[in-house]
Amino acid sequence: RSIWIWYQRRVREVDSSGGIVENLLGRMEKYASNLEELVEERTAQLQSEKKKTDDLLESMLPKSVADQLKSGHVVPPEKFECVTIYFSDIVGFTAISSLSKPMEVLDMLNDLYTVFDTCIEKYDCYKVETIGDAYMVVSGLPVRNGNRHAAQIALMSLDFLGCIKTFVISHLPEKKLMIRIGMHSGPVVAGIVGKKMPRYCLFGDTVNTASRMESNGEALKIQMSSQSYGILSEHGGFEIDRGRDLLR
Repeated sequence: RSIWIWYQRRVREVDSSGGIVENLLGRMEKYASNLEELVEERTAQLQSEKKKTDDLLESMLPKSVADQLKSGHVVPPEKFECVTIYFSDIVGFTAISSLSKPMEVLDMLNDLYTVFDTCIEKYDCYKVETIGDAYMVVSGLPVRNGNRHAAQIALMSLDFLGCIKTFVISHLPEKKLMIRIGMHSGPVVAGIVGKKMPRYCLFGDTVNTASRMESNGEALKIQMSSQSYGILSEHGGFEIDRGRDLLR
């Protein structure tokens, strides 16, 4: 811009009569101004689209992992010595589906999991995935949080149960929705799987055990393993039915 101003002055000194060159300079100045505005507009659009892309990536992956990928770094698989995994599913989901149209089932799950997604933001937890009516969450990775992971999952689970009690199925308002919850603490390996639609996946017996805690649990209750019970007992502040390891 400073070079352009200097060039204008030099040309005006030569074309002191204010003739053709002066007119040409005026047009060039107007063009330069329009070009600057266009560049600013396009830059703003580019930044807006980049933010949308970043937000989408961060909705698919943990933020710390997404930041590494955006920086061009390879994210290697990592072992975590102890995390807590949550599983839940809808009690009688098959029966509810038989009374519903496919679009109604989709709307019900979207409404329910939108409520859960909002709740989870209050806790140090990461939603791993949903498969049908199953909902999976973990705490303690990819950013380690000491032994707080079991308490974070427990608090989140209690919050979910509170939400379920007031949840209404829009097309079956008379039907009471119930979920089973299971949680287990232990080691896992976590890493990125795939390049198209990459997923942050967890592997290990801890995942299978957490799933079994849920599948063998009771409606509207939280069943946990002895490992989770031990960590929560050290943390304190929870009432647990030790006979069946049910959190209330």
